[in-house]
Amino acid sequence: MRRKPLPDDALDATDRAILNALQEGFPIAPHPFDTAGAELGLAGEALIARILRLREIGAITRFGPFFDAAAMGGAFCLCAMEVPAERFEEVMTLVNDHDEVAHNYERNHRLNMWFVLADVAPEGIDRVADEIEGETGLRVLRFPKLEEFFIGFRVAA
Repeated sequence: MRRKPLPDDALDATDRAILNALQEGFPIAPHPFDTAGAELGLAGEALIARILRLREIGAITRFGPFFDAAAMGGAFCLCAMEVPAERFEEVMTLVNDHDEVAHNYERNHRLNMWFVLADVAPEGIDRVADEIEGETGLRVLRFPKLEEFFIGFRVAA
């Protein structure tokens, strides 16, 4: 996973338009990439190729839906770890190998790795956190969601 800023010329105007448009939603249609691409002046295959490139260069870390696990009977949990600097890449790779992990960020703080766990069942949170502890030998601090606040996060590209 890339942790350095992209070069200034890494994204062109079309890349930025894609990033801005797809944060607002994705069409539910028989050929959704064709539909989304048409609104951006692209064929569906060209849109797919652009998204794959954005992922390859690290402009995006994933492309897919965001499900409300709690509304479906599951759970979310904010987690933090204190990771020795010399092990950060190794631990990040181990943590990110879990499908339940999202939004993994490095912070300049004693607790320097923060990520979200989401699972289809509340007990899955502890199972995955325990697995990460076993794989890394490091403690996973868990901050379960007590109340939800929707802030409508969006990043302009």
